Amino acid sequence: MTFSTKALLLASAVSLAAPAFAAGTHPVTGEPLADDQTFTYRVLDEHTSVDPQIVEDVTGSEIVRDLFEGLYNQDAEGNLEPGVALSHTVNEDNTVYTFTLRPDAKWSDGKTVTAGDFVYAWRRLADPATASAYQWYVEVMNLKNAGPVMAGEMGLEELGVRAIDDTTLEVTLENPMPYFALTTTHTSTFPAPAWAIEAHGPDWIKPGNIVVNGAYTLTEHVPNERSVRERNPMYWNNDATIIDKVVALVINDENVALTRYFAGELDRTEIPAGQYPSLKGSNPEEATVFPRLCSYYYTINMSDSAPEFLKDVRVRQALSLAVNRDIIVEKVLQGGQTAAYTFTPGATANFQVPAVEYAGMTQAERNARAAELLSEAGYDKSNPLEIDLIYNTSEAHKKVAIAIAQMWKQTLGVKVTMSNQEWKTFLETRGNQDYQIARAGWCGDYNEASTFLDLVQSGSGYNDAKYASAEVDALLAEAKTMADPQANYTKIEEIIAVDMPLIPIYHYAGNFMIATDLENWPVKNVEQNWYSRNLYKIAE
Repeated sequence: MTFSTKALLLASAVSLAAPAFAAGTHPVTGEPLADDQTFTYRVLDEHTSVDPQIVEDVTGSEIVRDLFEGLYNQDAEGNLEPGVALSHTVNEDNTVYTFTLRPDAKWSDGKTVTAGDFVYAWRRLADPATASAYQWYVEVMNLKNAGPVMAGEMGLEELGVRAIDDTTLEVTLENPMPYFALTTTHTSTFPAPAWAIEAHGPDWIKPGNIVVNGAYTLTEHVPNERSVRERNPMYWNNDATIIDKVVALVINDENVALTRYFAGELDRTEIPAGQYPSLKGSNPEEATVFPRLCSYYYTINMSDSAPEFLKDVRVRQALSLAVNRDIIVEKVLQGGQTAAYTFTPGATANFQVPAVEYAGMTQAERNARAAELLSEAGYDKSNPLEIDLIYNTSEAHKKVAIAIAQMWKQTLGVKVTMSNQEWKTFLETRGNQDYQIARAGWCGDYNEASTFLDLVQSGSGYNDAKYASAEVDALLAEAKTMADPQANYTKIEEIIAVDMPLIPIYHYAGNFMIATDLENWPVKNVEQNWYSRNLYKIAE
């Protein structure tokens, strides 16, 4: 694989010019640097973990990308760039990938990062004993024997990954998959230090115990309050890092976070729902909006334990049709989001959004059809459908839920009981199918449509609806081997637009207040895989 000349030149310039930091200027741009290089930002909830094979949420993954480094990273536009891997080769039929690792990659305790550390991590991810919520990703990666290994029917050593030597990692796939390298930027594929895990068990990720190979190490963690990471001097490119310290503060209320941002306590925070227009007017250099590779949706419980009315496709279709997505994005959120009628967003690389039938209807037509369907299912305003809706604690989620509940009531006479739950409780409730309808969001693990559509595969770990379609499963399996899988993706979107196991509501926009002295936020990377080592603060 080759990488852009510009990226390589920039990396070289940063590395060679590191001594210029002492002079207080950026080695590439020449900008004067602030004396205090501490980046502080707000997160909504406590992260699930900082263990690469255990973490399952976006904010936890952001921390993990600072603490650990995988085979490849992403540049400011989302293109692959060298991480622990310097390059890779692939055989003629795209089934065997061979990665050459950099010899100077070190763990924070001084040990060399080896191909064996990746083999250990990937086997650990696949191991049923690990009970990783992301175990299914091994099958998404298409690793040879992933299914039987995950099921405990084959030994871990049968998984399609092996260390030829310390700096050569060989990966064998079940079937050809041209975009395999893209999957290696996901945190679940990052290496893990077997010796630290064996010594400390689940406590290996605590400050003082944790061993990392990324640009930062974890120095403090107060659950539900803050986590702190600081420069890792053993990181192979430490000399090019400018940000010394990163602080993530858990602030559940987005308006409180905004107040603390204006008080100078935060360098970055999310813009509260509905406030982008006014903030863009008052603080145009700070209010920032850009496309994201994410979808906001409601998942519908279709498991064996679900109430019978949710197993009726007419009910699910009616609920989706009656959602006025334009009101959600234009009146409630007002932050650059786009209405969603498909699960996969238009920002996805090499993907054309299909023209599913209900997307071409007016809202009046959708409402009329929704009322007909619900009536056919036996419900109307004289015999109202009653639904429980859950969401994780957030003012924005609450506003969306209230708006949709009102739409369902006005159009269909549906009575909605809403409740919010703390993040980890919410994940457990939803994951155990102990819900009727639940708020959900998904950001792509890599930039290809399968990262979204795999969630409706019957065996997916994040198929919280427990939706199962043999046709969808077959189309997904076939798509992985196709040079151009668009036809399959179009068909899948058409099927789920009818079966409606989930209700697409909107596609995200990045929506931040970013301090004027914080530079280099990767607004052109739709995956928003950002790395603190690439940021810097200028003197003001």
